Amino acid sequence: MTERNWNAFSVEISDKIATVTLLGPGKGNAMGPDFWSECPQLFAQLDVDPDVRAVLLTGSGKHFTYGLDLAAMGGEFAPLMADKALAGPRTVFHDMIKRMQLATNAVADCRKPVVAAVHGWCIGGGLDLISAADIRYASADAKFSVREVKVAIVADMGSLARLPAIIGDGHLRELALTGKDIDAARAEKIGLVNDVFDDYDALLVGARATAAEIAANPPLVVHGIKTVLDHSRSAAVDDSLRYVAAWNAAFLASNDLTEAITSVFEKRPADFSGS
Repeated sequence: MTERNWNAFSVEISDKIATVTLLGPGKGNAMGPDFWSECPQLFAQLDVDPDVRAVLLTGSGKHFTYGLDLAAMGGEFAPLMADKALAGPRTVFHDMIKRMQLATNAVADCRKPVVAAVHGWCIGGGLDLISAADIRYASADAKFSVREVKVAIVADMGSLARLPAIIGDGHLRELALTGKDIDAARAEKIGLVNDVFDDYDALLVGARATAAEIAANPPLVVHGIKTVLDHSRSAAVDDSLRYVAAWNAAFLASNDLTEAITSVFEKRPADFSGS
């Protein structure tokens, strides 16, 4: 793997396992411009690195990730919200969504299986990210939320496309339509995570043990298993991602989105009007 200093990640490779740690740089490893630009590059390198046979994905500090960094990314919404924002800014915004989707797609498409180890909060874009992983584990303090509805956004980075095959349609609709938080026990019950560990240290030990089991197997066969498993749902995922990108380019701009962003910065409950 090419030596590089990443802003949003740290990467350590040992015993055929790449440990990828989210760094932010936003609070709670929030996903800002660095994350969306670096993630496709990083996982493309891991995909072709012969010294990597499995990837362990985790977060630094007390949380996996708070999700989209609204403070850092809020400016991207401005042209779409401007008066008379017609085809031009909507096309630019559509292209931006497609570029951002490359981040979670890169995780899903990486031929090296990805084991996600989640502790603390995993919100919004965090669910998009772990839905692209092959295996998910959590510590007992982990909390999950498909929270985009709370900020007047249709989740467009992959959770609506990938989670139906993981937790089922009913559980996904409950999470996506309410934006509620669930704890690790609930996440395990609905199949979002495979297992729950007592604390972060135990989580990393358990997740790394699974990654090591994968790395000990014949790598080309592992690639084949992942490719065959992904084949039956890849067309549906691709179609869903294209559709939601077009949907949000057309309908994301609203008074409710302005209210949602404003309420976040003013640290108050939002009052949505449906306009």
